[in-house]
Amino acid sequence: MMIRSAIAKRLVSSNSSSSSSTSSSGWSWLCQKTSSSRSSSSLVGQCLNDDDNNNKKLEFEFDGIGKTSKSSSSRWFHSASLGGGGGLPSSMRAAVFREPNKPLTIEEFHIPRPKSGEILLKTKACGVCHSDLHVMKGELPFASPCVVGHEITGEVVEHGPATDTKTIARLPIGSRVIGAFIMPCGNCSYCSKGHDDLCEDFFAYNRAKGTLYDGETRLFLHSSGKPVYMYSMGGLAEYCVVPANGLTILPKSLPYTESAILGCAVFTAYGAMANAAEVRPGDSIAVIGIGGVGSSCLQIARAFGASDIIAVDVQDEKLQKAKIFGATHAINAAKEDAVGKIMTFLQCVQSVKDGGKAVMIGLAQSGSVGEVDINRLVRRKIQIIGSYGGRARQDLPKVVRLAETGVFDLTNAVSRKYTFEESNDAFQDLNKGNIVGRAVIEIM
Repeated sequence: MMIRSAIAKRLVSSNSSSSSSTSSSGWSWLCQKTSSSRSSSSLVGQCLNDDDNNNKKLEFEFDGIGKTSKSSSSRWFHSASLGGGGGLPSSMRAAVFREPNKPLTIEEFHIPRPKSGEILLKTKACGVCHSDLHVMKGELPFASPCVVGHEITGEVVEHGPATDTKTIARLPIGSRVIGAFIMPCGNCSYCSKGHDDLCEDFFAYNRAKGTLYDGETRLFLHSSGKPVYMYSMGGLAEYCVVPANGLTILPKSLPYTESAILGCAVFTAYGAMANAAEVRPGDSIAVIGIGGVGSSCLQIARAFGASDIIAVDVQDEKLQKAKIFGATHAINAAKEDAVGKIMTFLQCVQSVKDGGKAVMIGLAQSGSVGEVDINRLVRRKIQIIGSYGGRARQDLPKVVRLAETGVFDLTNAVSRKYTFEESNDAFQDLNKGNIVGRAVIEIM
């Protein structure tokens, strides 16, 4: 069973040898022993403030390309560094998934057009994530053909018509931004309560149908005009449309390329540890599987003041690098028993001490089922929680601030970079387990 991450709160045993650290196929589990009741964010809260950007804007009117809103409302767009005599170019390239276990194809598209409350970005970089790989291997059902990629940075080039003035002021033309892979609608019952990670529209439309929240894609092939679906924003493309609620400002001090991982790998780890596991200073943490998410968990555990941070994996190279990310101990599960050889959902839950918590992060192959000892669950007050990601409007600015202040080390977190034309190579390397930490595709 392949579960990318799990967090088990309170270990049955803390026996672990100091070695090196990081995850095998990018899947990670995290086990935690609580020893303090203080808030998990108490040590870094002062760093987590959003920055404002008051760049000036220019207003133009022009007709849409491909399928757009019938409204002729004016749009804001950025004229600098774009072709076509100061306007948008006539087309763009994007990486398309069509069939399981087949290479991505780079195809020509009309420039996507944002609608109300949406932002058009010139994509700068896109992270290489196992969730995309699951789709490409047919392990996660998703509408096809689709453009993959959901971990992005970019530059704001256009606001959709009738976008509110507060959004335009928060994300002005020319802004450097980062996108969360969970793009909250901001209006559903969950979003209204601050639970952006449970957004009804995101799951009902994007994950179920491959569209944005009016039930339509923004991607149309240049040659035929046929629609192509979007995995999140369809970020492995030269331009993409993102709901404004899924974006936050990227400070000029942070690079476009490395910062792309903040929108998924780090965002996911932060959500799991801050919101689900509720890591406290002094806790003992075991992260099982040190890939992109797992290595991010190590760094956030250190930021939150965890005392013992144990990295568990089957690859010595990954375990070696885990020390850089904050691991105090490392275990190669292929060579020694890591708290009962934690390799499955059941074993992870069994590693949790009485009264503890197991948090499962990430995705398994569709239809995967885990086993639970119900009597132990009931008698020993064990908690099992799923955590898909963070809360975009609340957590993404905090994640960015952690990177901006140096609490989160972006430079060492990204181990490989690829060009847009090398997108297939990137996912092949990920599938072979050849990427330590996270890889990023540069699209600039």
